[in-house]
Amino acid sequence: MKTKQIWANFAVADLERTTKFYTELGFTSNNSNSELTSISFGENNFIINFFLKEIIEKNTKTEFSAGNEIIFSLSAASKEEVDEWVETVKKAGGKISVEPYEIDKGYTFVFSDPDNHKFNVLYWPGM
Repeated sequence: MKTKQIWANFAVADLERTTKFYTELGFTSNNSNSELTSISFGENNFIINFFLKEIIEKNTKTEFSAGNEIIFSLSAASKEEVDEWVETVKKAGGKISVEPYEIDKGYTFVFSDPDNHKFNVLYWPGM
């Protein structure tokens, strides 16, 4: 089998709040309707579809718990950019769950969106 594309689907409580949060972080709204909002991330336009919880549960016949079981990493060009992300996330209504810290050669922090999906922003020299 050959996979042509990969994307992610998350369950959320409020589509308008989700769209506002991610567009305030600088990502692009790809598509929205009464069941989902689709956001494009990064230069490769990785897509995350944020479905209303009841819709994704009905469509997949799977129960979704709060938050997520994976963490997405977003690259930053410098330590200063990581710190800028912290302020942007706070202004957009995100929660900083781990303040910025140095890890080996890198610098990172962890945040959650309003539905508790977790991301870390990482600066790593040469990446």
